[in-house]
Amino acid sequence: MENFDWLLQGFAEAATPMNLLYAAIGVLLGTAVGVLPGIGPAMTVALLLPITYNVSPSAAFIMFAGIFYGGMYGGSTTSILLNTPGESSSVITAIEGNKMAKAGRAAQALATAAIGSFVAGAIGTALLAAFAPAVSRFAVTLGAPSYLAIMLFALVAVTAVLGSSKIRGLISLLLGLAIGIVGIDSLTGQPRATFGVPLLSDGIDIVVIAVAVFAVGEALWVAAHLRRRPA
Repeated sequence: MENFDWLLQGFAEAATPMNLLYAAIGVLLGTAVGVLPGIGPAMTVALLLPITYNVSPSAAFIMFAGIFYGGMYGGSTTSILLNTPGESSSVITAIEGNKMAKAGRAAQALATAAIGSFVAGAIGTALLAAFAPAVSRFAVTLGAPSYLAIMLFALVAVTAVLGSSKIRGLISLLLGLAIGIVGIDSLTGQPRATFGVPLLSDGIDIVVIAVAVFAVGEALWVAAHLRRRPA
């Protein structure tokens, strides 16, 4: 109950007119930046850190929360309209949302993304406030066998949704694993599959992969079919 008391106090603090204004500004900035591929909510928050010197801590956190949630939603705009995810969480939106846009239902797809983002964010925040202490206590008890079981479960879950072509699904899975091992190992500190290139020490960003798979492919498809369509 103590967590809910703190949550209610937070709602009372956030409901003031000035904090609501900061939240609205944060959402607008986050949505505007979220449509740009490669600049996600975390980067936007990092770039806007200097504004915390002129506002109160609560207002800064409220504004950053608005930026984060706005950025998470903003990536769905380009995913639906241009088949180009703004960040990693919008990849699934691009798969189905762009099909709706091509079928003339772009407005319905954007509305569904907005409503789904709000509902999912509200439910996720409520569950986090309710179960965060229990989950944190359970997380520190996980060891190497638990991580192995989680990875095996993830691989089994992926194989269950491979679609009609098992070969293409397995190839995609192997490519994803190959890309994921690039970088510095978090446990030993040893480089993996960097081939002596310092830029690969941080790994390959998922945004780079998403833009390469979706944006470049969409651009090539449009260029290939441009001459076949009437003006």
